[in-house]
Amino acid sequence: MVEKTFPMTLEGKAKLEAELEDLKVNKRKEIIERIKVARSFGDLSENSEYESAKDEQAFVEGRISTLENMIRFAEIIDDKDFDEDEVTLGRKVTFKELPNGPEEAYIIVGSAEADPMEFKISNDSPMAQAILGKKVGQEATIDTPGGSFDVEILKVEKA
Repeated sequence: MVEKTFPMTLEGKAKLEAELEDLKVNKRKEIIERIKVARSFGDLSENSEYESAKDEQAFVEGRISTLENMIRFAEIIDDKDFDEDEVTLGRKVTFKELPNGPEEAYIIVGSAEADPMEFKISNDSPMAQAILGKKVGQEATIDTPGGSFDVEILKVEKA
């Protein structure tokens, strides 16, 4: 069985490792303390504090497992293996919708690092899939659930 790899930047892997460390060192202790306090209230069958703490514990343990798996199977993408003007993971790409749309800029990252609020889009997204491998001056068609549109790559730079 082939395990799924998680392409990411070195910075993205470091963030996942920091989150994992925080969950293991701090969050686990906080939840254990909440469970102890909730147990002291008596009857566990109708103890909402206890149920809430147990639910949070299950969520945290699931997240720890997910992070460990992503880190174990991380595939660090080194942008030095690509031309400087080529859209690839870890690079910031500026493009405009044709014919005369406004300029937009996004950083292409692995799915584990994606954060649209920080303009970091997953390499699995339709937008990234359409522009990956393209170079400055080239055009691409982006297919989205809302329809297709064409863009021109204006600039590619290190993120």
